[in-house]
Amino acid sequence: MKRVFSSHDPMLAGYLRAVLEEHGIGCIVKNEYLLGGAGELPPTECWPELWVVEDGDEARARAIVEEARPAEAAGERWRCPGCGEWIEPEFGACWRCAGGSPDVPSAGPA
Repeated sequence: MKRVFSSHDPMLAGYLRAVLEEHGIGCIVKNEYLLGGAGELPPTECWPELWVVEDGDEARARAIVEEARPAEAAGERWRCPGCGEWIEPEFGACWRCAGGSPDVPSAGPA
């Protein structure tokens, strides 16, 4: 089994699971009910994860997931310039230190 996607949004993980199943790719969502543990556990460790059952389906599944993701969620993870934490693309600020994404202009004085 190979992980092909993870998100803070359980509905997005479920949607992408359905998309992969429509393409004949066997998959499961892990951590589907673990979000309640956030706080006791690191938040990203509680996010739902989409895994393909057959390792050979990984590349095709990743391509399908990338195409099926909503535009605002697509993109690359970024490293926080303040603390070095890796942040998922849908976030504009670091969860650890509240540092902003290097791609988002600061709202400082004009």
